[in-house]
Amino acid sequence: MKAAEVKKLRDDELKAEAERLRKKLFELRSQTVTEKIKDSSQFKKNRQDLARVLTERASRSKKVAQ
Repeated sequence: MKAAEVKKLRDDELKAEAERLRKKLFELRSQTVTEKIKDSSQFKKNRQDLARVLTERASRSKKVAQ
């Protein structure tokens, strides 16, 4: 997910996307314990996407507070 795509999302969609990404990271961590993961780059991609979403949420909340 690119930063431009994140900026187009509404506030409620950002919240849902953050929850989805957190759940996906949890599932990936669980899979490492139970089985081998073929594509370990998924961790980095999901963390970066989550960071983009959380950064956008924080910047929007700062704009509202001003």
